[in-house]
Amino acid sequence: MTFEKVCVLSDIPDGGVAGVEVDGTPVALVRKDGEVFALHDVCSHAEVRLSEGEVYDGTLECWLHGSCFDIRSGKPTGPPATRPVPVYRVKVEGDDVLVALDAADADTAQDQES
Repeated sequence: MTFEKVCVLSDIPDGGVAGVEVDGTPVALVRKDGEVFALHDVCSHAEVRLSEGEVYDGTLECWLHGSCFDIRSGKPTGPPATRPVPVYRVKVEGDDVLVALDAADADTAQDQES
């Protein structure tokens, strides 16, 4: 698994989301309670960028139809989306945010370091 630096921590608003690309793959980075999460940045329902949505209650909401995705697992928490989006491994080294495109399961997606 190869981690690639995608941004610095201050590029992601606290309690918010930022969109980046990793080797041509769109990735939504969510910063919440001192952790960073990475999800595929395309809604599984309507194929729009999730990074243009809002973060609340541990979910990322798609701006178009209101589907919400759990930021840890990528699973939809309500309709209209029924399919999860992939989540990716994240590592924070100092101020650098690194992402590995190998899809991660929710239990091992985070590798936060200071």
